[in-house]
Amino acid sequence: MDTDWRTFAEQMATMARDLLAQDSVQATLERITHSATELVDGCDAAGILVLHGTRVETLAPTDQVVIDSDQLQERLRQGPCFEAARDHRDDRVFRIADFTTEESRWPDYASHARRLHLGSMMGFLLFTEDEDLGALNIYSRRPGAFTGTSETAGWLLASHAAVAFSSARTHAQLERAVATRHTIGEAMGILMGSRNLTEEQAFDVLRRYSQETNTKLRDVAGRICETGAL
Repeated sequence: MDTDWRTFAEQMATMARDLLAQDSVQATLERITHSATELVDGCDAAGILVLHGTRVETLAPTDQVVIDSDQLQERLRQGPCFEAARDHRDDRVFRIADFTTEESRWPDYASHARRLHLGSMMGFLLFTEDEDLGALNIYSRRPGAFTGTSETAGWLLASHAAVAFSSARTHAQLERAVATRHTIGEAMGILMGSRNLTEEQAFDVLRRYSQETNTKLRDVAGRICETGAL
């Protein structure tokens, strides 16, 4: 048992480093869900469910059944992963041990999920101190597939995944901000040269045109960079 846990700890450490090494949000998400199939005993498929108001989005699914399950939960407004994504506590784990006997908490979802040939599942909140990100969903086609060890592995994976997901998203936002700033600066330079404007006047032209046409400032600047004029 000690050897098994030592091996598992090494695998988790490798996974954590690997998550932070991914070069995009999408790559990070895909590594999270594939790690679930590799590290959580009994896992046949995994995905990340994100709520946008009442709309569900499925990210990095490893199998079509993940998408089908998320769409089912969105339509029924119930299910463990739906509730995990809607919850605000970082220690919540939602679990259906056996779909053939689950009728009390999510009866409509359980009934339909059996038709997807799902046997058991778990949902883990992807949470950081600053934001709720969604839920990591882990599925098995076998009833009773997940043990306490499986739940511990899923919880640890979700903890690492939330940090990696948040970090990747922040990095992507910074990259977009830098790119936008560069584009706006280039557009201002074009206006300054073509219209003999000061830097302040050129930015004011961009801002007013953006407001008058209800167009994002970066899109106005991009158009100027492409055409040389408004």
